[in-house]
Amino acid sequence: MFWVRVDNRLIHGQVVEAWLPHIGARSIIVGNDDLARDELQQEIMALAIPRAVDSAFLTIEQLARDPRLAGASRDATLLLFSSCLDVRRAVDRGLRLDTLNVGNLHYGTGKRQLSPSVALGPDDEACLRSFVNQGVELDFRCVPNDPVPVRFP
Repeated sequence: MFWVRVDNRLIHGQVVEAWLPHIGARSIIVGNDDLARDELQQEIMALAIPRAVDSAFLTIEQLARDPRLAGASRDATLLLFSSCLDVRRAVDRGLRLDTLNVGNLHYGTGKRQLSPSVALGPDDEACLRSFVNQGVELDFRCVPNDPVPVRFP
């Protein structure tokens, strides 16, 4: 299964303990410009990833050209982003996705709480609306066994 998730925490316990086994991931790719340039943070995050799971930390631009995200190569892959806008940048550069899991977007000034783990600002809402208009299914779950019925918009 190919699973795309927005989670501003990126790699953490819920991702490693719940999502990796749920999708049978053999690979985890993080699309984040800052993290792709920070080897120390990559090393820290990589400590949480099981040894049997390959990992890569790529810029959004690198994602567009990475062969692991083309065709059958992307099966059993979890692709993580920290923001809706990064997902949009990747889609604008050619990433194809059918479903986007919106797992964690922290509350902040000017955001409205959509679920216990997701708060959306105006830019997030516009971004998610654009995905819906492109036929992308939005899946608002923090962990796989969360109830699904969060509706957007």
